[in-house]
Parts: sequence; C-alpha cells; structure tokens
Amino acid sequence: MLYLRIITAIVLLAVVLPVMFLGSTISVNVLCAVFFVVACWESLRLFAHRLAIPVAIIWGAIYSWLVFTSSAQQIVVVALIGSLAWSTQFIPALKTGLPERDSVKNRLLSALYGISIMACFLVMTQFQRHSPVYLLSVMALVWVADIGAYFCGKALGKRKLAPTISPGKSWEGAIGGCLCVLLVGSGSTMIPALGDTFSLTVLQRWGWGGLVIALTVLSAVSVVGDLFESLLKRRASMKDSSHLLPGHGGVLDRVDALIPVLPLAFLLDIVSKL
Repeated sequence: MLYLRIITAIVLLAVVLPVMFLGSTISVNVLCAVFFVVACWESLRLFAHRLAIPVAIIWGAIYSWLVFTSSAQQIVVVALIGSLAWSTQFIPALKTGLPERDSVKNRLLSALYGISIMACFLVMTQFQRHSPVYLLSVMALVWVADIGAYFCGKALGKRKLAPTISPGKSWEGAIGGCLCVLLVGSGSTMIPALGDTFSLTVLQRWGWGGLVIALTVLSAVSVVGDLFESLLKRRASMKDSSHLLPGHGGVLDRVDALIPVLPLAFLLDIVSKL
C-alpha cells in the first residue's frame, strides 16, 4: 500500500507542479475543473445522490462559467457562502449527526457542500493567479497540520478527538498539528526567498498576534474539514470517497481539509489588505 501511495503522489506532482509553475492560466483552470468535477461526483455519492454523474457535470459547467466570467468580488461572495455553511451546518453536524439520506435536508446539505467545494477550487485559481507560491503557502499549512497531527497523535495521543467519527484522531494530535503549523508558518516569514506568502501577508498587516490567531484558526478548520468527510464516509459505509487515486482513495479524500480552509484564508487575505 505504501508503494502505491508513493507512486501515485509522484505522478500527481509530476502533473500538477508543471501546470502550476509553467502552464497557462487556461491549463490551470482546466486542471482545477477536472479535479472539481471528480470531487463533486465523489461527494454526491457520499450523499447517496442517484444522479451523481450528471449532477457533477452540471456543477462542473457552473464552476467553469464562474472561473472564466466572475470577478474577484463574486468569488468573495461564493467563499463567504461556503464559510457560512461550515459555521452553520457542517460543524454542528459533527455533534448532531447527518440527516436521513433520503430527506430534503440531506439534499440541501449536499448542495451546500457542493458550493463549499466550488469555493475551495475557485479560491485555488485566485491564489494561483497571485502566484503559485502563494497558493502553495496556504495549502502547505493544511499538509503540515495533517502530518503533524499524525505523528504527534501516534506518539502522544490518548484523548480521542471524535471517537464516533474518526477514532484515530486525538486531541494531542490536533494540538501538535496546530503547533507545527505555527512553527512552519511563522518560520516561513523569516526566509527571504519566501517573500510572497500568506503567512507573511498576515504578519505584515496584523502582526505576530494576528498571525498566531489566523494560523490557529486555519489549523482547527482543517481538522473540521477532515472530520466532516469522515462523517459522510461513515454514514455511507465507505472507507474512501473513491478508488481513483491508488493508495490515496479519491480526490475528495485529498482535498477534504482544504475545502473549509481555502475560502476562509481567501476572506482573511481580503480583509487583511483593506
């Protein structure tokens, strides 16, 4: 299994990184659109939608239209809707549970999650236009939180974070992941070669206190994104969102923590520049 994860990761990096750093805006948008449609299809399957493929294609058409026609202000609106959905629907669901799979509320929740995924990928294109490094500086925070949580949880984990949703996660792991994010995010601001990153932008506008708060919130939100997808998979009795990425599961499994983080980071980025 490990060798499959490594091979798949190498292939993905071989495709994604050249497009990010050497490709045109159109190629980046097309790549994001492909991943978005796949993530939507996987999400619709988890919500037990009977027409997952055609509905995912419709979502893809809407997404593509927004990418090529919308202004930054319109993307702010989508990001705001996505972030509000997390605070009012998805986070409470971690405590109250999900609605019945055949209910109207489940369909509405599915639509809101689709908007959240769309907001995530739209923000990717916006940060990419700023610079590939800027986009990676936000995504890396999520990866650091995940890796830090894994190793800290393995070494120190005793208190379960959400035993009925994801038994492997612990409070010690989550806190350890957050500390790793604070360390890496703060440290990156002191590297001259990384002169255009999200962390440095926040530091310059809000100081060290603001940076610590922003990184802590984003780290916590990344955990929430991961837990919500785990909740969906547990209800659907599925280990992975799909098997499209050998050793990794599906696209949604790889971006679940990014879904709430990127829109929120985008809104913080906008506010910090006012």
